[in-house]
Amino acid sequence: MSSSAPPPPQPQGLVARLATLLATAGGAGYSPVAPGTAGSAVGLLLFWPLARQPLAVQVAATLVVFFVGVWASTRLARRLGRKDPGLAVIDEVAGQWVTLLALPFTPLTAAVGFFLFRACDVVKPWPARSLEGLPEGWGIMADDVAAGVYAHLLLRVGLLLWPQG
Repeated sequence: MSSSAPPPPQPQGLVARLATLLATAGGAGYSPVAPGTAGSAVGLLLFWPLARQPLAVQVAATLVVFFVGVWASTRLARRLGRKDPGLAVIDEVAGQWVTLLALPFTPLTAAVGFFLFRACDVVKPWPARSLEGLPEGWGIMADDVAAGVYAHLLLRVGLLLWPQG
């Protein structure tokens, strides 16, 4: 007899499957180890082509991911009966994008931004943690966006102190 938890119920219907696909960042949320880190990695990879776009496009795309994330993670949380299911990692995608907005996208900034966001997402400095109390998908998404703001500011300060050639 296995001691692992049963798999989550499969989504029924096209809308439920789409919400699950989006909320899990294309399935990254199913990672058996560190799904949040997997979601952040997806966010980093998806930001790569976006980094070459004008800032207005980056901001618009980030807002779309945020609002789609609110919808999709709300649907997933309701279906699973959990406030903030670990499968929902679209919040990590949005937070990673906020971390990297308007900064030079180099291997160094990408790597440091990734690690700074993961650290801020785990620690959740005030008021990020309190944003988890917002209802449904708003709370799922808002705390990671706040962590992304902290990581962005730390990365920006780092770039001011140690400019890249």
